[in-house]
Amino acid sequence: MKFGVFDHLDDAGVPLGKLYADRLRLAEAYDRGGFHAYHLAEHHGTPLGCAPSPAIFLAALSQRTRRLRFGPMVFLLPFYHPLRLIEEVCMLDQLSGGRLELGTGRGVSPFESRNYALDFAQTQAMYHEAFQVLLKGLAVDELSFDGKFYRFDGVPIAVRPLQRPHPPLWYGVSFPESAEWPAANDVNVISLAPPQTVRPIFERYLSVRDKLGKARSTLLGLGRHVVVADTDAAARAIARRAYPRWRNSFFWLFARHGSAPRTAALYPENFDDLEALGTAIAGSPQTVRDFIKVDMAATGGNYFAPWLAFGDMTLAEALHSVELFAREVMPAFGGRRDGG
Repeated sequence: MKFGVFDHLDDAGVPLGKLYADRLRLAEAYDRGGFHAYHLAEHHGTPLGCAPSPAIFLAALSQRTRRLRFGPMVFLLPFYHPLRLIEEVCMLDQLSGGRLELGTGRGVSPFESRNYALDFAQTQAMYHEAFQVLLKGLAVDELSFDGKFYRFDGVPIAVRPLQRPHPPLWYGVSFPESAEWPAANDVNVISLAPPQTVRPIFERYLSVRDKLGKARSTLLGLGRHVVVADTDAAARAIARRAYPRWRNSFFWLFARHGSAPRTAALYPENFDDLEALGTAIAGSPQTVRDFIKVDMAATGGNYFAPWLAFGDMTLAEALHSVELFAREVMPAFGGRRDGG
């Protein structure tokens, strides 16, 4: 079993420069602690995502870490010109010595798409075509492609990723039917849904791989809000304060348009109700270990990638949580990287 980190890099109520600096300090702690990878969300025009250009932040992170793998979860492919993204992926992989994990997706917000002059009804088709262009462009010297949205004729590709033919791939899944494409295309997945919803997603994923004769070597990940402190009471106090700010950021852009996210029911108003859904835990290391054991058994996952910094958690609170998680939680599952 492996452990990663999922992060929106949401507004914490501090100056933006401090927010970036604090997250880079946390990345150093993830590196020391033996985490497998750091996964950064991409959002635009919302306090939910203060890293609207993930590649810039990840480039900085690549120079502050040595072994931690990292990547977008996900690059919103319709928002990019494919040639530019091919080049950025290659640069990130080379800058990091081959540590990039490449998450891709369509984007879930129609309002973010609209702000980029994209037709949300078209972005799913754009995504699948752009994905083909991206993978082809990472593997060839000269790119030719003739699609509905993208056309290239003998465009030279002068840079290469270090990992060939491309970095490991990732995709977010919320429904069983959304698991079929990544399963067939050797793409690792992360789900943020409750355990009873995740189980059929992962079962569908593995069923597709079994039918295609593919190995069960990909990662089936869970994203959860997690706070670890010396006692249950101390952890709950932090989580109960920090989560509502994160939730306000999550709903902010939709509320501005008099709407709500499709997944609104997964994020109730307070942390206690979030815990009741089975998608969050705040407690001592023992409490968190017990939660993860139950969660992994219920879902069949093999990768746990929690939010370890969210809302208005201070740097000191987050660092202590990360250190306890790495020292007292991960070893119970054999999840600490050798020498971490």
